Amino acid sequence: MTSPISYPITLLLIASQAITRAGLRLLIDSNPTTTVVGEAGSPLEAADLATRLQPNIILIELGRNGENHIDRLPSLLESANGSRLLLLADRQDQELVHLALTLGVTGVVLKDNSPELLLKAIEKVYLGEAWIDRSTVASVLTELSRTNGKKHPSPAVGDIETLTDREREVITLVALGLRNKQIAERLFISDITVRHHLTSAFGKLGVGDRFELMIYAYRHGLADLPVRHVE
Repeated sequence: MTSPISYPITLLLIASQAITRAGLRLLIDSNPTTTVVGEAGSPLEAADLATRLQPNIILIELGRNGENHIDRLPSLLESANGSRLLLLADRQDQELVHLALTLGVTGVVLKDNSPELLLKAIEKVYLGEAWIDRSTVASVLTELSRTNGKKHPSPAVGDIETLTDREREVITLVALGLRNKQIAERLFISDITVRHHLTSAFGKLGVGDRFELMIYAYRHGLADLPVRHVE
């Protein structure tokens, strides 16, 4: 079977401490399918590198109390057109992680996970999949469940009415955490068709990624909040 990945996957590291960057570089460069092409201490320092190197993945370590200027993530993405952001964060920084996800982060790996999981997340994010830790999803759903009973008139109603039946089906399955391939198999359509439906839904609803789409779906009744706990 031919792999869709073009090796090696290139990464730009952003971490405030040199020793953290050294450890991440050692791990990533030890893997034959990934390589570090640059590193910086902050998103501001990384902007020129991102423009010049155009890495596949930008791995940014979120320090305590939002260290690393999380508000600069959108401009960093503009500098590296086509790059994907992967966040390395502490488990207790859930609020900042939520903010990062709305600013364009594609994946989140918690620092207490294994090194092997980080390498797996790099590959999945490179392939275009969202990588969100289950506890992060659980905390977002908890927040939503607290406000779910408060229904307010919203201009979103008009946007939702523009969705086709198939787009609604795809959105429901995205909200369940299914990937494109799984959605395609469930609906008996191709991966490309799933991507077309998602692109259309993103445009109609004004969301930028799968995570935003999940939150939108729960907030506006396109999908039900899970009743079981996320493991």
